[in-house]
Amino acid sequence: MDEATRQAYIEADRRYVCRTTRYPKDMVVERSEGCYIYTADGGKYLDLLAGIAVCNVGHRNPEVVQAIKDQADRALHIMVFGKYVIPVQVDLARLLAEITPPGLETTFFTNSGCEGIEGALKTARKYTGRSRIISCQRAFHGRTFGALSVTWREHYRKPFEPLVPDVHFIPFNDLEAARQAIDERTAAIILEPVQGEGGVRIPDDDYLPGVREICTQVGALMIFDEVQTGFGRTGKWFACEHWGVVPDIMVLAKALGGGMPIGAFIGRPEVMDTLSEPMLSHLTTFGGNPVCCAAAKAAIEFMKRENLPERAAQRGAQFMAGLREIQARYPSLIKEVRGLGLMIGIEFYTATDMARFVDEVRRLRLIIGDSINDDLTARLEPPLTITPEEVDEGLSRLETACRRATGG
Repeated sequence: MDEATRQAYIEADRRYVCRTTRYPKDMVVERSEGCYIYTADGGKYLDLLAGIAVCNVGHRNPEVVQAIKDQADRALHIMVFGKYVIPVQVDLARLLAEITPPGLETTFFTNSGCEGIEGALKTARKYTGRSRIISCQRAFHGRTFGALSVTWREHYRKPFEPLVPDVHFIPFNDLEAARQAIDERTAAIILEPVQGEGGVRIPDDDYLPGVREICTQVGALMIFDEVQTGFGRTGKWFACEHWGVVPDIMVLAKALGGGMPIGAFIGRPEVMDTLSEPMLSHLTTFGGNPVCCAAAKAAIEFMKRENLPERAAQRGAQFMAGLREIQARYPSLIKEVRGLGLMIGIEFYTATDMARFVDEVRRLRLIIGDSINDDLTARLEPPLTITPEEVDEGLSRLETACRRATGG
């Protein structure tokens, strides 16, 4: 692409594509592959964010691409719920029942994580006959109306109020707060097993098991939002497995589709059956689309064969060790490095420190993320296919960014 065409796309983007940030967009993407994104000006960026934890199997995974092509030759869209059996949809639902924690068996497919959250909240209220929903401080569950209602930061909720009523926020990783909040009026508590946009917050070992026990005692449902943590990201298929806790409903998306838009919520059969009475209590036009299901099936099969959860644990240990060495060399810049598998947070002392670091990272052609509900933490969530050599390359550039950010 020549420079005039590149600039024309930048200007057209400003004019025709709705902008929700003030930041300039000057990277015009031509293609992506593996752990890299290639831009129209000849740039090659090492992607340590994977489209926000989406491309766990790598960008443009050949097996996912082939599955999309094969399904497109059969059918693009069929009415997805209510009348027809769609084999690829059934195959995917069976796969999800096999890899998720025991007891989770029945899946409702959606287009995104937000839609999965909406469906999970509706299901919890209908199944229990209760209205109260408990969420956590620093939680992020999405931007649609119900999902926003259980998302913590007032900065994002206030402009759209009044939101869904009877939602209450408690501190994350505080078992006593959970014990005080969850009672016989509670339909559900919704939790990220590891908070992502909250700055990669990992709970104490007794927290999730304790909340599970409380929910069981009072008849409230436990909903896990594994949209970001799922599909090997933390070194297990699902983050809740680190603590041996099984929710009543689990919400999935992001990496599920291998780069295609698909979400789901999966639950215990008796819980999910509540959506059949009255008929069509919940419905979707595109959720479970055959092409997206084919991509998801191929992605999961690739993850299984290549043992990506274990690879995430190994590469995550490599990344964390390297980052902590960098922290030791720049102790006035980096406050803490924390993570689980390839879900890693780098916390800085000040917003100015982080801004300088992020600017240098960009110049070094690295892609990383920030944290919507934590202004001091940068996130690394690379494809789980990242190689040891690519981890070393990333660490080298991150250290250079630290040196430059501190005036070195």
